[in-house]
Amino acid sequence: MNIAEFIINDIKPLNIKDHIGDVQVMFNQLTYSHIPIVNDLNQYLGCISENDAHCLDGKKLISDYGHTIEGFFVRDTTVWLDVLESFAQNSTNIMPVLDAKNTYLGYYELNDIITLFNETPFFAEAGGILIIEKGINDYSFSELSQIVESNNGKLLGAFISKIENDLVQITLKVGNTGLNDIMQTFRRYSYNIISGHEEDSYMESLKERSDYLNKYLNI
Repeated sequence: MNIAEFIINDIKPLNIKDHIGDVQVMFNQLTYSHIPIVNDLNQYLGCISENDAHCLDGKKLISDYGHTIEGFFVRDTTVWLDVLESFAQNSTNIMPVLDAKNTYLGYYELNDIITLFNETPFFAEAGGILIIEKGINDYSFSELSQIVESNNGKLLGAFISKIENDLVQITLKVGNTGLNDIMQTFRRYSYNIISGHEEDSYMESLKERSDYLNKYLNI
């Protein structure tokens, strides 16, 4: 997937010699969280955030507040998943794009990258979402694939969605089949089922047995 075609150039970056007041005016006109800053050679220096800009003296130069400039960026060769990760890590909705010589080319907008993500088979293809949990040293993606495929399922995508206290949670998107048999196989392999977005007959069966036992004991 080539995302370079999504590079936007409709906002001119500010120069390090511009005034903070220019930054503040720009933020009043835009909905972006950051504005790129370049030098006289159009080399990218970093971004200044809206939160910082409105706290600074508008009469001073951007260069007077160089310590507030954040240096995040991606290359024009960066793959879309790494671009999305960079958005998340830097809490921004605008991502400067540089070439190999650090020349500023433009920027990505967060909504465009999220749209690309939503168009991947992980979201676009029909299927069920399954979240499983196991010890961080006890799972493997090859095992996950084997379990899904042994139940005639098709693994459309998988990623680690949480790591905590030596446990890892993995989110799976499964197509071609229901989740019940797959869930039961994961349980046999000592995985905990955190969430399955289809009816889980195993859990329903346990609930029915529990309800029956409670009714019996209350007679």
